[in-house]
Amino acid sequence: MATSPSLPGVSYVMPVLNEAPYIEAAVQSILDQQYPGPSEIILALGPSTDGTTGIVESMTQRDPRIRIVHNEGTDIPIGLNLAIAASRFPVIVRVDAHTQLMEGYTARGVATLERTGAASLGGVMEAVGRPGVQAAVARAYNSRFGLGGGAYHGTDAPEGPAESAYMGIMRADVLRELGGYDETLRRGEDWELNFRLRRAGHLVWFDPGLRVSYWPRSTYQRLARQFTATGIWRGELVRRLGGGNSARYFAPPLLLIATIASLVLLPLHLAGLLHGWVGIVLGAAYLGPGAYLLLLIGVGLVSGGGPAQRLRYMAVLAIMHYAWAAGFLLGVVRGAGDAVDTSRTES
Repeated sequence: MATSPSLPGVSYVMPVLNEAPYIEAAVQSILDQQYPGPSEIILALGPSTDGTTGIVESMTQRDPRIRIVHNEGTDIPIGLNLAIAASRFPVIVRVDAHTQLMEGYTARGVATLERTGAASLGGVMEAVGRPGVQAAVARAYNSRFGLGGGAYHGTDAPEGPAESAYMGIMRADVLRELGGYDETLRRGEDWELNFRLRRAGHLVWFDPGLRVSYWPRSTYQRLARQFTATGIWRGELVRRLGGGNSARYFAPPLLLIATIASLVLLPLHLAGLLHGWVGIVLGAAYLGPGAYLLLLIGVGLVSGGGPAQRLRYMAVLAIMHYAWAAGFLLGVVRGAGDAVDTSRTES
């Protein structure tokens, strides 16, 4: 396809590690963009063990726009910075190997970038999944009750300034001005980057007309590991940024604390060891977990599908909330340390 020199060039950057089932579709969704400006695809390839490396090398031989930079570790921010450093064009489009861009994503994103003057923008993450656990996880991702808060988890939020941007279509000069992604983070790097952009006076924008399909984890174990790691690093960000974090991040850990307290207090209440005003005051600990359980059951009942689908959905929601909360508390108390998300590297 002929390129138009009047349009800004676009560099797609993608961290890649153990993505054999998804990487070709992710890259193909970029190649199918038909963006009339010049473009390149830079894959930050980690030491994969599932055949991803061979797939990626084969793709580079078929299309000269695809290049590899080697990310010897597994840290996403380092891989992204390596890819950005190797990029040539003024617009950076982050793409994850577990995602697929909608048709016309790049053209619309670049137009919105120029129209708004934003430094970073993103759209809606639409999770998709194969039947079974992955479909339940996808439903939870797309539900306000599942992740909540971020505008990019639903199409009902209006276009406008945002706290963060999903993946991100960004101005390369501004990224370099701020030093790129924080390489000391292993999760939450997008949010932290957009926080620094906003703090520096730049505009972060949400465009609900931009959509990206995302393939989430497909087992309960991988989901729990992912959300524990994500929670740990959110706790680390709270330690670093304090009041810069939204109040909504504190709801899951408060639920977990109340649940643990309830499990400790319930046998004491049943044994009659807690009575009078002390028992009444301590009994307030049951309110949070009780309300959550009722809400969880209610969400499951109205979620549709057969009994197995409803139960899977409820289990996924509980795992997401409690695993994230446990990780968050660990991160706040002791920091993230060397915590990593092993949900992509272990079975």
